[in-house]
Amino acid sequence: MEITLDDLPIRDDLRGQSPYGAPQKKVRVALNVNENTHPIPEDVARDIVESVAAAVLEINRYPDREFTALREALAGYLGHGITAEQIWAANGSNEVIQQILQAFGGPGRSILGFPPTYSMHSIIAKGTGTEWVEGRRDEGFQISPETVRAEIERTKTDIVILCGPNNPTGTPLYLETIEAAYDATPGILLVDEAYAEFMPADQPSALTLLEGRPRLLVSRTMSKAFAFAGARVGYLAANPAVIDALRLVRLPYHLSSLTQAAAVAALRHADEMLAMVDDIKLQRDRIVDTLAELGYQPWPTWSNFVLFGGVDDPHDVFEKLLERGIIVRDLAIPGHLRVSAGTEAETTAFLEALRDIKLAS
Repeated sequence: MEITLDDLPIRDDLRGQSPYGAPQKKVRVALNVNENTHPIPEDVARDIVESVAAAVLEINRYPDREFTALREALAGYLGHGITAEQIWAANGSNEVIQQILQAFGGPGRSILGFPPTYSMHSIIAKGTGTEWVEGRRDEGFQISPETVRAEIERTKTDIVILCGPNNPTGTPLYLETIEAAYDATPGILLVDEAYAEFMPADQPSALTLLEGRPRLLVSRTMSKAFAFAGARVGYLAANPAVIDALRLVRLPYHLSSLTQAAAVAALRHADEMLAMVDDIKLQRDRIVDTLAELGYQPWPTWSNFVLFGGVDDPHDVFEKLLERGIIVRDLAIPGHLRVSAGTEAETTAFLEALRDIKLAS
């Protein structure tokens, strides 16, 4: 007997919901999910493989439940006086966010987000039984201190989440807005900094605000800057008491020995890995300039992708690019598409294909 999802006794609040749905297609140029498309340098890859191989020899034992070496390595990488006791890590920043909502959200509690933003924020909220509440943005996808303060006072949620730089728009998130949000909320303020390494070098991170703000949490990922999307390593910096709270909801031994070994090895080569970031930023800025030349409207971006408007028929352009072996992201934002900055060759392929489509229209 065949049944459908509707026939199962799932929670009522999950009925009618859609899972995360970024297309997975095998194409020669994949620029749709904000991956770092640069290959990991050979010497770094070798160190990672050797570290994982050593971990395999003890794979019959449970991993370090406190992932001590990884927390120390992440604290050293972040700097700003952050200690290992302030670090948490999980299988991608999505799991970090899920654990935060398990600890501080849940039934009867709510979280304020500011769409358009990372779609998993609302999906994780619903999955943990946390009410998702939408706040408004200012013109140009910005959030000013005045707006964030007004929206927090209007909605009175238990948690506030800000994404900076914002996904999918690339919009900057300034410290003044974060400070205003923290002062306005009596609850948890989470800043999702998945794309922090792509910010201008002279722009400070929310990490600089942690001192004296025990309810401020800053999440990061190794997926983007470290080209580690397949390894699934996300992490958090916060007050040690917050880390204690996350221990209450995490599954035992949630980070495998192999994950820990690979991440620690990659962090040993942080400078070499981050050299890729400089090239990605060059390609991102090249995309912005060329899109403007072609008559599109690229939005200012501090991330590794570009959201651009002025697309008469986004679905048609998406399909025509796909026919040429190039996939970008159709986010259902009217008149817009989003493209990740790839290698120089991938970026060239995208821009040349888009130019051809534009001239043929």
